[in-house]
Amino acid sequence: MAVSLNLYCNEAPNEIVVSCEAYDDDDDDNESDHCSVDYDDDLLINLFETEVDQMLESKVVSSRFHHSIVTARKDAIQWMLKVHCFYRFRPETAYLSISYMDRFLSARPLPQGKGWPMQLLSVSCLSLAAKMEETAVPFLLDLQIMKPRFLFKPKTVQRMEVLVMQTLNWRLRIITPFDFVYCFIARISSCFNDSHQPNRLCHLFSLASDLIIDICIAAIDSLDYPPSAIAAAVVLWITNLSVDEQNLGHLHNGVNQVINTGMVKKIYKVIEGKRSSLKLMPQSPTCVLEAALLCKEIAKYC
Repeated sequence: MAVSLNLYCNEAPNEIVVSCEAYDDDDDDNESDHCSVDYDDDLLINLFETEVDQMLESKVVSSRFHHSIVTARKDAIQWMLKVHCFYRFRPETAYLSISYMDRFLSARPLPQGKGWPMQLLSVSCLSLAAKMEETAVPFLLDLQIMKPRFLFKPKTVQRMEVLVMQTLNWRLRIITPFDFVYCFIARISSCFNDSHQPNRLCHLFSLASDLIIDICIAAIDSLDYPPSAIAAAVVLWITNLSVDEQNLGHLHNGVNQVINTGMVKKIYKVIEGKRSSLKLMPQSPTCVLEAALLCKEIAKYC
């Protein structure tokens, strides 16, 4: 029976989804690369100014999420992260895919009691994020791996992508914590004579990336947090520094901008509550191989 849903372009269910019982999950050796961006004080100032405009435009209210969405959101994020890991996408891709989904859900409700709308939204948000960040993006069918409940036709995903972009007012290129974290790690490391240890810098960035994604997963209102505050809290936590004016000053020294201390403290407490058992882990082979490249990148910001 055809179902009329304005949200999904009035398509019939048999045109939207196909049950997916099995899929080939062959290993992929693709590796993600880090972009090289030369941060200077002017660019950092521009990031802060753009962030202010972005937060003013944001109308995300966590209470808009229906209770039933919370569990579905968690399942959707878990699936997206599995695909992200399989293709070895950049951490920015994971952040954007979750951000797109949360921004969409805050602005437009999904039909209740159906599994495929959230799955379709997940595929579309992950696809859009990959197109924004990755140099090689899988075909839409190839993106739907890790045993999803439904398999969508490419044209259906493409239509949903358009709806997502329209709902987000076509603002896909946004300021994220990753825009700040490179610079903050470099500045903190420079203050403590740690900027010439490539393995150390690589490990710090790896920890920071994991924490940023964890915050997105754990805090459904994470979009209300300024990206600079998230990055600051994460960098201070992984370097075992307290949240005070002096340490925050190291992050924006030379820039006439002030990071929201109250918000940083709030995020810092979220991290403490979720990651208090986190311990320094040995370097993975991939991290060691990328350390030299990452050191060169971070060194530009010192």
